[in-house]
Amino acid sequence: MIEREKREQAFSILREKKIDLWMFFVRESGMNPDPALQYLYPHNLTWQSALMFFSDGEAVAIVGELDGEQVRRSEIFHRVLTYRGGIKEKLLEVLQEKRPGSIALNYSLFDPTSDGLTHGMFLLLQEHLEGTPFLSRLVSAEEVVQALRSRKTPQELQRIKRAVFETEKMFRKLTEILKVGMSEKQVASYLVGWMEELGAEPAWEPSSCPAVFAGPQKFGAHSSPTERKIEEGFLLNIDFGIKLEGYCSDLQRMWYFLKKDEDGAPAEVRRAFETVRDAIMKAAESMRPGMKGWEMDRIAREYITSKDYDEYPHALGHQVGREAHDGAALLAPPWERYGSLPYLRLEEGMVFTLEPRINLPDYGVVSLEEMVVLRKEGAEFISTPQRDLWLVG
Repeated sequence: MIEREKREQAFSILREKKIDLWMFFVRESGMNPDPALQYLYPHNLTWQSALMFFSDGEAVAIVGELDGEQVRRSEIFHRVLTYRGGIKEKLLEVLQEKRPGSIALNYSLFDPTSDGLTHGMFLLLQEHLEGTPFLSRLVSAEEVVQALRSRKTPQELQRIKRAVFETEKMFRKLTEILKVGMSEKQVASYLVGWMEELGAEPAWEPSSCPAVFAGPQKFGAHSSPTERKIEEGFLLNIDFGIKLEGYCSDLQRMWYFLKKDEDGAPAEVRRAFETVRDAIMKAAESMRPGMKGWEMDRIAREYITSKDYDEYPHALGHQVGREAHDGAALLAPPWERYGSLPYLRLEEGMVFTLEPRINLPDYGVVSLEEMVVLRKEGAEFISTPQRDLWLVG
């Protein structure tokens, strides 16, 4: 059971970070979920609920009495306390019994995956703790959440690998049927159909999963497929991922559609493809635990620009796990929009995408997206890297 595996990991992280208590404070979590809660408790909670994980290895849940039985059956918590009128009394009893010197809550300036505590619930908690020493002991749980999400357990990694394997199978099937005249929407419909047959979900918003780009583009990523038809001399780029058993893949692949008098892609297209491919390989070969995300991005970015292409307008890569964009450390340049995330150190067990891009105005998007897991000795590919430009026609 992944939740119990992650619970034990959470206890270890709390001791490592010298934090006494990590607490979720939620209500109506089906409507307004805390993104970190899915790792430790897979069901919804209705009334004000405090899920408490102490560094001494005890997990305590304080929930409304109608939620109590479901929480007990999860077998996540060593103690499940219920209330009818209000949570404050039992919450203070547990805090006075355990006397934590630090209480980590899920708020963060830059990492949305660590920012699950709503402002209203924070104000309520302050009211409950008014007049107690615990009010001054509140700290951000950002480091705890980031470590728990980032350090993939063997079960988590196995599920990610399966999602990647199935996505690659779909790309191979698609290659067999692609032809000139198909629209972006038609191409997308094949992938969506195969995904549904598998019982998987899109890894991000369905309207742009897959994102399909045929030929020259005015717009960037994250847009929906259109009725535009594939023509000879077009590049086709697809950004696609699935969520299977709760974990995601996120890959990009590309094809070139030959003109009648061509037996290979034009030199300009081949050169751009090889530059993107080689930038990914150089980054993967350099990746080590302890590096910072901006250092990784710089390796690929400088390689792209050294070949006289414009720098890509986004991060080299992001983490993947329960979400396609799984938060925390980014392989990103030190731009304001990324805040502190490019400065976080890379750790063993993190899963990243590597996805530089070049835009060729006459042909389309040149972009590959591979996935790697960071091991002690360096990066290991989870995906099967696309080494050659796939030709159709």
